[in-house]
Amino acid sequence: MPRDPAVWRRFVVQALLNSVVPFTLIAWAERSVEAGLATILNSASPVMAFLGTWLITRHEQITPRKLFGVTAGIAGIGLVVGVNAFEGLGRQLIPQLAIVAATVCYAGAAIYGRSFRGLSPVAPAAGSLIVGAILLVPVSLVVDRPWTLHPSLQSLLALMALAVFSTAMAFVIYFRLIPTLGSVGTTAQAYLRVPIGVAIGIAFLGESLSPSAWLGLGCVVAGVAAMTIPSRKGLKQNA
Repeated sequence: MPRDPAVWRRFVVQALLNSVVPFTLIAWAERSVEAGLATILNSASPVMAFLGTWLITRHEQITPRKLFGVTAGIAGIGLVVGVNAFEGLGRQLIPQLAIVAATVCYAGAAIYGRSFRGLSPVAPAAGSLIVGAILLVPVSLVVDRPWTLHPSLQSLLALMALAVFSTAMAFVIYFRLIPTLGSVGTTAQAYLRVPIGVAIGIAFLGESLSPSAWLGLGCVVAGVAAMTIPSRKGLKQNA
């Protein structure tokens, strides 16, 4: 791990943007916001990253192809989850705005993540998680009082799996993708959460998709492809 204090300050900012603030906001907001609407609001991070890159940082080229990908992805999410999910928009305004704020944090984290260029992806992943734990564990001790909880073995195993695979390994991959795909391309993974969840439901729970959901799934795949597959010009430049 780096010893430079400036690098650790960047770890603090990244932890706040990528885990501490959004995790807390979403955990609080989803107690009152419907799951479908929360999914749509939370999947808008590519839109926020696109706008932040286009209007503020301008650190990567914004192309019509990326604009198509952002638009197709968010439209696909709406179709997969179902247009009825929008019926609750505005009823729980403060929690919904909290999810939007979390989405903005995710976009900011992807843009800020480029500051770790030159470091091994393991370094910002580990640094962000260490800082996040330092900030959140004391709060958890006060708020949740974990010594009063009695989780089952299944819950503990699920927690370990989430910590190792869905957090630690995912962060390493995330910081590897930022210099490869760019901020907008990296946030495209937000569009894949709903289709993957739907696929698990079909495979293990016997669920089925409506025709509009299949159309939405196609839009999501097209949107992610548009944002992540390099163009021929980009391939020639990297050759």
